[in-house]
Amino acid sequence: MRHDYPIQAVSFTKVQLADNFWLPRLKTNHDVTIPASFQRCEATQRVKNFEMAAARTGKFATIFPFDDTDIYKTIEGASYSLQLYPDEKLAAYIDALIAKVGKAQEPDGYLYTARTIDPAHPHPWAGPERWVNEREMSHELYNAGHLYEAAVAHYEATGQKSLLTIALKNADLVCAVFGPGKRHVAPGHEIVEMGLVKLYRVTGKPEYLSTAKFFIEERGQYKGYDPKSPDVFKNGAYWQDDQPVYAQTEAKGHAVRAEYLYSAMADVAALTGDQRMLAAVDTIWHNMVGKKMYVQGGTGAVPGGERFGANYELPNTTAYNETCASVANVYWNQRMFLLHGDSKYVDVLEKILYNGLISGVGLDGKSFFYSNAMQIKSSAGFPQTEPARAGWFDCSCCPTNLARLMPALPGYVYAQKDRDVYANLFISGTTDLTVAQKAVRITQQHNYPWQGELKFTVSPAVATNFNLLVRLPGWARNEALPLGLYQFATPSNQKISIRVNGQSVAYATRNGYAVLARKWRKNDVVEVALPLEVRQVVAHANVQDNLGKVALQRGPVMYCAEWKDNGGRASNIIVPAATRFATAYQPNVLNGIMQLTATVPVVQVDAANSTVSTTRQTMTAIPYYAWANRGKGEMTVWFPQQLTDVDLISRKAPESTVSK
Repeated sequence: MRHDYPIQAVSFTKVQLADNFWLPRLKTNHDVTIPASFQRCEATQRVKNFEMAAARTGKFATIFPFDDTDIYKTIEGASYSLQLYPDEKLAAYIDALIAKVGKAQEPDGYLYTARTIDPAHPHPWAGPERWVNEREMSHELYNAGHLYEAAVAHYEATGQKSLLTIALKNADLVCAVFGPGKRHVAPGHEIVEMGLVKLYRVTGKPEYLSTAKFFIEERGQYKGYDPKSPDVFKNGAYWQDDQPVYAQTEAKGHAVRAEYLYSAMADVAALTGDQRMLAAVDTIWHNMVGKKMYVQGGTGAVPGGERFGANYELPNTTAYNETCASVANVYWNQRMFLLHGDSKYVDVLEKILYNGLISGVGLDGKSFFYSNAMQIKSSAGFPQTEPARAGWFDCSCCPTNLARLMPALPGYVYAQKDRDVYANLFISGTTDLTVAQKAVRITQQHNYPWQGELKFTVSPAVATNFNLLVRLPGWARNEALPLGLYQFATPSNQKISIRVNGQSVAYATRNGYAVLARKWRKNDVVEVALPLEVRQVVAHANVQDNLGKVALQRGPVMYCAEWKDNGGRASNIIVPAATRFATAYQPNVLNGIMQLTATVPVVQVDAANSTVSTTRQTMTAIPYYAWANRGKGEMTVWFPQQLTDVDLISRKAPESTVSK
């Protein structure tokens, strides 16, 4: 019996987008982000590393041994993007780059420029011989994993095997070196497991799947850690290596590594039928979503080690929320949906996409956040170290991770299981499916997330019976996020309504989906009305930083207040429970946003007379993803409902923080 995910995603090659919100972002990714990424790989000598490896001479020219992956990830993103925007010049550049990668590969398949350039003097993290430092520092298998992911994307998008051939040669070496009776290691930075699974899907070669499972099961086997040490490095928790995966019950350690591991666990559980692994990854997901995720979908609260903290450890001013963790969390939640067919996983995925993920890239497409703050405030008249978006980083994993995820978005819109067709994301465009051996076209037309009126036109080639399952978003069903870490402060009595060909229909629900079962005929129209209201969100009482505070949500979009719109301040705004917000679309603000306004109390301090008072003024809130595109200054996501703590007060902004 061949195991697999019960539900299959509809390939990115079968979905054509025409969306007002996402398509401009994907165009910017193609026109700006990907070319800038390739240019920076050239300028920082990442490409030169491959050229020197091919020549077997020179000195490794960059900082980290995983810098090779920035080229792989950008090739992956560019490959997806070629499906959206055919581009002969870009395709030719990718081909030339792949040729350089191939020449850098050693005869037995080994590919790691930090050693190949000068094997006698490898990168200090690499260790004196192949693989000896893989557990903690070398990233040899991490590089391999990103190579595999890029190779499969390039093959699926173009049909060419140039990069795939390189990847398979490397994977064959990995499988020959590692496994039962061979070398043992838990890869220090997971992703090779996900990459091997993708190669297995393309080739059907069982060694790729069994090696992925082997790497996962190696976790918790190493005897060199001190299990009693509170230090996450010394006890192995940083690498998710302190326990076997079957015994792990919470998300811990480096958030990106963890979420790549959990994605691979879902893959392997699906493809092998391993019920213990499935139970483990389910348990970890419940811990992360129920106790360790920020309200805008970010994960990894603790800067030290870029890691998950303890349960409910979700501070605002020191929140880390690495952009790469949002990318990894999208991968994980997509896989959890494919396992279980429950809308809660897509609710989490959607929250990440519209908030904590795209906050990581500026509206210009070439400036980025590595970490995504929840609050920036001034203290005692001096501005906090306020983040500015950067064009590149010494460790530039986040820009290139965004470059690869964004154009893959069409592959997340729909999924299918036999006669069940799932509409998961509300993104305008067209998909062509085969249901019961019949061709079916589905077209979405709407202005989501700003408006809640969705339209699906269903056009089978011939009349066909199947079930269209339309996700009923948790936020439209009085659920801010699954599992109750965040809840709406007050319930809404507005309901979701559905019409088919103009007639209201009663519908059954299954796992958060409206099940529309009928014989579909050409140009049948489904209209779904989602109640878009501004809702106040409260956090679980154990999240200490948010006691007595609210966040603002409209549809899937979280909001923040930024200095630019609020007199140079954001940390002095109070949002009482009775506050009512007006909404207005502003086409000329931040590339077009739905803006919120309300009259609220704002704290003022007269330092000279040591007095505190409040005055009423108009508060303006913008989507969280759009902050920090107009200069440095205060920002906050959470607002006190009443004045209880004088520490939140900010005096007049220093001139340097106010845009001229």
